[in-house]
Amino acid sequence: MREAFRDVDALLAYLGLSRADVGISDDASFPLLVPRPFVERMRHGDPADPLLRQVLPLAAEADAGAGFVTDPVGDLARTRGPGLIHKYAHRVLLITTGSCAVHCRYCFRRHFPYAEELAARDQWRAAIAEIAADRSIHEVILSGGDPLSLATAKLRELTEALAHIPHLRRLRIHTRWPIVLPQRVDAELLDWLRGLPWPVVLVIHANHAREIDAEVGAALQRLRATGATLLNQSVLLRGVNDDAETLRELSERLGEFDVLPYYLHLLDRVAGAAHYQVDLRVARRLLRALRASLPGYLVPRLAREDAGRRSKTVLG
Repeated sequence: MREAFRDVDALLAYLGLSRADVGISDDASFPLLVPRPFVERMRHGDPADPLLRQVLPLAAEADAGAGFVTDPVGDLARTRGPGLIHKYAHRVLLITTGSCAVHCRYCFRRHFPYAEELAARDQWRAAIAEIAADRSIHEVILSGGDPLSLATAKLRELTEALAHIPHLRRLRIHTRWPIVLPQRVDAELLDWLRGLPWPVVLVIHANHAREIDAEVGAALQRLRATGATLLNQSVLLRGVNDDAETLRELSERLGEFDVLPYYLHLLDRVAGAAHYQVDLRVARRLLRALRASLPGYLVPRLAREDAGRRSKTVLG
């Protein structure tokens, strides 16, 4: 991470591009952050590279977009104390950290007030006490930010505390680390996963087949060998993966490494991301094409998250 790109001009120069090739935003409120292993998968000299488009701050982010807001999925209305979000029955989400391995420009939490809403405060005690007091909660989802941004020792400390809650049945971990920086999947992390007392579902996030090179594939296989179920969720993004062949290749690539496509999300309408939006009619047409070309288990569900609803809205 010390070698990650944090300067736009340095990234462009590394890729053989200049500001004249792309319309760059100079707004520093959501800074560039992208690890070198992810950059190595980008096409040199291509300003439209689909991996680059996910991380490059463009001037188009200033376009307001009707209905695009800072809290598009209603996280803040469903908090139960610092870093604990309870939207859906029987499961809660822990904001473990505000840190990520990469800053995705379409991130629905790019405006989230992490300084106020962090479960790690007070050594997790308040969040764990809230979960322990509610016997209807059967699943804890570690999210963020990205939970694998924490040291494995810190993750172990958290799960050891959760292990004392008898009504917990499952642990879910949402992470982009194995995709953008597969070196994070080391022996210590794998040992922690193998030792967890619950069934573990690990939800990764890849949007394009080229994100999954041989090193990423090997990391995914190591994760699968711990016994964890591996799922992938993608976001449908204009200029990145909004064509049927790209989505088919992604599903096929995931299948090679025993990762099941889970959700294909319509873009969360977060301020700064309107230029990524894909029309629902286009999304449904793409899904029909996937069903015609893939086995059913490699076809993700098309879904949208609407603030205030008690479940995701499945659209196809």
